[in-house]
Amino acid sequence: MTAEPTRTVLRITGTDRDSFLQGLVTNDIKKLANGIVYAALLTPQGKYLADFFLVPDEDAILLDVATALAAPLAQRLTMYKLRADVQIAATDIAPVRGLGQAPDGAFADPRHDALGWRAYDGRAGQDGVDWDAIRVAHCIPETGIELTPDSYLLEAGFERLNGVDFRKGCYVGQEVTARMKHKTDLKKGLSMVQTNGKAPVGTPITSGGKPVGTVFTQSGDQAIAYLRFDRATKDMQAGDASVSWPG
Repeated sequence: MTAEPTRTVLRITGTDRDSFLQGLVTNDIKKLANGIVYAALLTPQGKYLADFFLVPDEDAILLDVATALAAPLAQRLTMYKLRADVQIAATDIAPVRGLGQAPDGAFADPRHDALGWRAYDGRAGQDGVDWDAIRVAHCIPETGIELTPDSYLLEAGFERLNGVDFRKGCYVGQEVTARMKHKTDLKKGLSMVQTNGKAPVGTPITSGGKPVGTVFTQSGDQAIAYLRFDRATKDMQAGDASVSWPG
């Protein structure tokens, strides 16, 4: 199992915690009755602010988020709470993850079966899993790498990753997200590409001299890339690396 030192867990308490989060995040808080929930907070314009896991914890909800986003996220949530009976506090809980069947007290990662399980009960350890290889193989974005303030959730694959619910009702950024779902075909988004050679994260991808997108996490001869699908081909470049989109 792998401890995640780059994660911070906030504890959300108060009698209004469920209704408070339900009006803000992209997924349905009612799903906490069945276990862990993956969700995000967006800007009113529908752009990404933070992604996180929500975890049921007796009379509280734990919020597992990248440490770099924890303080600004807590500040943003505090701004939204107004007079709601909600308290937000940092904890010293260290999230742990591992592969295989979830042990007692752990939760299956809701994004993809290949990501194993997550736990918040104090167990510790390391197992050397190449999580980037798993992410790339299944095109699973990571906070701060593929997921940035320019991201739209549907372009990042959040529907496939069980991170958004289109039946739950209103939340911040819902209108833009719903419009992208129901009224347009996605012309851009994250996709797995084949690579030959190495390119640093953020290297532009071009085809015939025209910009096509950006390469992100690489593992072996594959990578996650953000592409303009109408320009993507089997013959692209990202710095010194050649890139091919299977389509």
